[in-house]
Amino acid sequence: MEKEQQQQQPGGDDGGAAAEADIERLPADILAHVLSLLPSFRDLSMAGGVSRRWRRAVERSLASRRRLSFAGQRTGDDTAARFVHAAVNLRDLDISRSCWGCIITDEGLIKISSADCIGKLTSISLWGLAGITDKGVVQLVSRAYSLQHLNIGGTFITDESLNAVANSCTNLKSIILWSCRHVTEAGLVALVNKCRRLECINVGGMRVPPESFVSLLSISPALQIRSIPQILTAGVQVSS
Repeated sequence: MEKEQQQQQPGGDDGGAAAEADIERLPADILAHVLSLLPSFRDLSMAGGVSRRWRRAVERSLASRRRLSFAGQRTGDDTAARFVHAAVNLRDLDISRSCWGCIITDEGLIKISSADCIGKLTSISLWGLAGITDKGVVQLVSRAYSLQHLNIGGTFITDESLNAVANSCTNLKSIILWSCRHVTEAGLVALVNKCRRLECINVGGMRVPPESFVSLLSISPALQIRSIPQILTAGVQVSS
């Protein structure tokens, strides 16, 4: 029995080695396609750690992606920037922080801003990134010429970032500024004045007095102002 088991064991090892060899013999484009089917950033990151060949395949697979999300994943500036740079056809970038959150700083946004895809992005979410300031945001949005949807709620940006959005993102349709407590009425007015396609703005949790939003509607009467029930006392119609 022992002899039989010993004879079977090498066969099992050989089978595993053969399977591994088969995977390694996959053409680079097919391996990249298989990896492009992985749904999560975590799986892609793990696959990239298998070998240099797999890392190149992961980067190649990113070239075909239209959406990339780091939300809820543990990642930092360098990893996020490397993935975004590889995703040359990206249109939707989500770097939101969740309970497990990615930790991105201004340094990361500056590195990301030089990626080829930034000028083609139509949607960016920086929700809840407490480690970013105007320095990184301005650098990023100043190259996001095609941006239509921006979620920058829960951050510490000021009017400086809104002015950069107003000057560079003239195709903007919606923006979430929930709890951006350092933004003032002046920043909002500049945004609405220059982003003439803006349809919806979420200003819940801000420190701007409700009556200030009347001036926004005088600029753009069709603008939907959301998440501010207090504004009803100022006689302004808002969306729930």
